[in-house]
Amino acid sequence: MIDEKEGNFMLNIYYGDMKEAVYNTSAYFKYDYEDSWIVDPFVKEMIQDVDKSIVLDSGVIDSPVLGKIPPTGLSGGVKTLILFKFNKDKIFNASTCGDNCAKWLLKIAESEDRTVNLRHLMDFGKEPFTIRILNTNEIVHSMKELVPIAGEFV
Repeated sequence: MIDEKEGNFMLNIYYGDMKEAVYNTSAYFKYDYEDSWIVDPFVKEMIQDVDKSIVLDSGVIDSPVLGKIPPTGLSGGVKTLILFKFNKDKIFNASTCGDNCAKWLLKIAESEDRTVNLRHLMDFGKEPFTIRILNTNEIVHSMKELVPIAGEFV
């Protein structure tokens, strides 16, 4: 039996200026993150993958580049991903994220519809995906479909 909910959720992207989007994700993260978020298994995996760093506990991350750092020392991309995961009612500007964050945006949006703001063209890779571009309300499944539409707005 196929799960009825499977495939119903997707990442929604609004390209370009978006008044309601949180633009300065680093400052927002500094005052908003919770210790429990950092030790969440999904977040630990994101931090390992994107920043190549290991979470030692809620307040200490071991970075191969920076040594022992607090969560506020994480990259802008990881901070944005963490905010995106835990603040379902906010829209974040994910232009602080590199292409290595794209798969994580898609993974977070697998369990519920989520919206992000982008001001650049992010590479979501070669695998098929499902993204709604809110500027045009079109649903795309590949970079070949996404690029011409997103290119009109960024």
